[in-house]
Amino acid sequence: MYDSTPLRVFKMNHDAIISFQNVSKHFGKVKAVDHASFDIQRGEFFSLLGPSGCGKTTLLRMVAGFEMPSSGEIFLDGQPMSVSPPNRRPVNMVFQNYAIFPHLDVRGNIAFGMRKSGLSKDDLNKRIDEVLELIKLPGYGSRGADELSGGQRQRVALARALIKQPKVLLLDEPLGALDKKLREQMQIELRQLQQQLGITFLFVTHDQEEALTLSDRIAVMSEGEVLEIATPNQLYESPSSRFVADFIGTMNFFEGTVTANTANKITIATRVLGEVRATHKESFPVGAEVWVAIRPEKFRPEFKLPEGDIDSIEGQMGPSAYLGDRSHFYVHIPNRDDPVLVALQNLEGSLDQLSRPDQPVWLRWSETAIVVLGRN
Repeated sequence: MYDSTPLRVFKMNHDAIISFQNVSKHFGKVKAVDHASFDIQRGEFFSLLGPSGCGKTTLLRMVAGFEMPSSGEIFLDGQPMSVSPPNRRPVNMVFQNYAIFPHLDVRGNIAFGMRKSGLSKDDLNKRIDEVLELIKLPGYGSRGADELSGGQRQRVALARALIKQPKVLLLDEPLGALDKKLREQMQIELRQLQQQLGITFLFVTHDQEEALTLSDRIAVMSEGEVLEIATPNQLYESPSSRFVADFIGTMNFFEGTVTANTANKITIATRVLGEVRATHKESFPVGAEVWVAIRPEKFRPEFKLPEGDIDSIEGQMGPSAYLGDRSHFYVHIPNRDDPVLVALQNLEGSLDQLSRPDQPVWLRWSETAIVVLGRN
């Protein structure tokens, strides 16, 4: 039974609303999820990110009750879910295909899950009007499903889930069917909606940029395992493994060996870049084999040898790719088969010289640009 009070707006707090405790899911010999243990905080926008087949959707479906764990337990608001069927869980789900009923208008679609709510007709209509205002579709209630755009269908699917006032909203790649411009617009609206309501959102995506844009925290998954959980900034600037560094954005990797490590600086010998120094918090022993990783936008190209004791390497300009707001340049450097990727913003007149293949160029970087990762 649902009460007739207006749609609730929750205040952010920091206790766990979802807790995965050693959760595994096997399909025959396939380990879809392998010993997942982590918490999601109340009011958090939390994303599960990874390539296809990594287990993220299976994890989401176990929260919804559509799949049961092979072992372990999922707690929702402190209650174990193994004994709760899907319709008894304080969650609702938005699917990628939206599942809009073609024979119902917008109001009918939104009200579909409220047929047994116990609300009077007037209270239900009031609740529908509230969510239509919330999703920025006031006055659209009488429109048929075939009169809605892709973005409007997505909003209606959100409204149908939110009208039941769930403690957790589950979203399974809900923006995947939209074109790029509309998807970016809906990302902003989805984030604003979550912040306005304070409801916990558990979001599944394989799109790294989407996860970085929307999330308070992200769990990166691969082959059923949760590899790392951190904020978008932490995952991008200070990843803990080569997989995470390479999956979140783009990274240039160079093999190296640690030659010195002080309290706040590490020195690494590399075959390609020579000896490099990095500011790094993690301690690697002398002799450890590591990856020196540098993001494409952290390189600074120059067309004459930099003066002074500056980390740099000489290379030769290769092909380039114009991407609108930025350009990618590929630079060939000695002792490396693959070119180095350099990314720069397209400022007026700043890229003309870089677009000339075969000319010499020096790539500079700073100590803080380097991420050091274990190589094992």
